Amino acid sequence: MVDRSLDGMRVAILAAQDFEEAELIEPKRALEAAGATTAVVSPHSKKIQAMRHDVKTITVDVDMLLSEASADDFDAVMLPGGALNADALRVVPAAQEFVRQVDRAGKPIAVICHGPWLLVSAGLARGRHLTSYHTIQDDIRNAGAQWDDAEVVRDRNWVSSRQPSDLPAFNHAMVSLFSEHHGSGQNIRHAA
Repeated sequence: MVDRSLDGMRVAILAAQDFEEAELIEPKRALEAAGATTAVVSPHSKKIQAMRHDVKTITVDVDMLLSEASADDFDAVMLPGGALNADALRVVPAAQEFVRQVDRAGKPIAVICHGPWLLVSAGLARGRHLTSYHTIQDDIRNAGAQWDDAEVVRDRNWVSSRQPSDLPAFNHAMVSLFSEHHGSGQNIRHAA
């Protein structure tokens, strides 16, 4: 039987240039397979560049400019990694405010690899429990969060993972978390 637990759910995938290819493509595929509608939301228009570690690969279409996106129009957010992507996105005030609004509304957030940098810069990490790529564990701890070297960490409305090799477990945990929130009536209205 096909899992359609996310039918009708709208998920923002927030990314900038030079994101880690697998960390956007594979979660996007898993979300859509479960019935979610995804939108790649970016500060950059038209297309953004994917990377496989330090090698440029494909480009991905941007569905919506960050400046035109509203957190109210989405039920969840997914943050892919890639050091360059995450480092650029973390200093964009609109990206910080977007994740703050999603978190304030209690909507789920899935984040992998370097993606937690945005949560740190948005001031959301204090008192939370998460994982990430090992090189940013000090940033997460210094922001007041508990960091664990684990394949997946779930903390209330967040699920986090370390790296591309964790994607099967991450995708499963992300769909499970999103499904719980989707079925709970915690979704905010959709724009017409």
